[in-house]
Amino acid sequence: MKNKVMLRVENISKTFVLHNQGGASLSVLDDSSFQVESGECVVLLGQSGSGKSTLLKALYANYLVDGGQILVRQNLDSRHWIDLVTATPKSILEVRKHTIGWVSQFLRVIPRISALDVVSQPLVELGENKTIAREKAKILLRRLNVPEALWHLAPATFSGGEQQRVNIARGFIVESPILLLDEPTASLDEKNCQVVIELISEAKQRGAAIVGIFHDESVRQRVADKIYDMSKSTLFVVEH
Repeated sequence: MKNKVMLRVENISKTFVLHNQGGASLSVLDDSSFQVESGECVVLLGQSGSGKSTLLKALYANYLVDGGQILVRQNLDSRHWIDLVTATPKSILEVRKHTIGWVSQFLRVIPRISALDVVSQPLVELGENKTIAREKAKILLRRLNVPEALWHLAPATFSGGEQQRVNIARGFIVESPILLLDEPTASLDEKNCQVVIELISEAKQRGAAIVGIFHDESVRQRVADKIYDMSKSTLFVVEH
């Protein structure tokens, strides 16, 4: 079956106004356009300051862009598209809950909530039985080598790498049709990098459309099907 386009980015632009520098304008995105199909990973490539993180945040509707469209298909079977640029806050929250998964570089630590519940929470919010959600969380935490002794503790005291692995487990526990990954392997050792690569591969096999930023070139080459070059606004296929 032919892969379906799940995400279409059309001519989006973004300018920041630097109020602490006399209102100077800084253009970060200029007519960025590409699309992502189900089952493929598009990696954003560019130097620091090229707008990679800005673009990823725009795809999650954290940033309102100045122009263009960010069109999201709600699921593989849907014919309905939502434009995140013009969507209502309620629609954006629904898209985040059911369609777009997000893995940032840092875990937003929730006080007094155990790592197990941090990971299982997105499934519970979708109506999954809490016991089943916790069992799925345990599988992911085990795969990501988070010691079982930590599962019932709040992640605030965890190391940076441990927090990131909890963050990754939380991001992958829901089988989101679209996944946004902001340097998920940045603070991981080689063993856990390999686990993340496997999770990305499994997500692609089930049909997820993925957009990611990866600082490690070897990881980038292993997960990318296409690369979007920020400096040239060009999408090209990766030869494996």
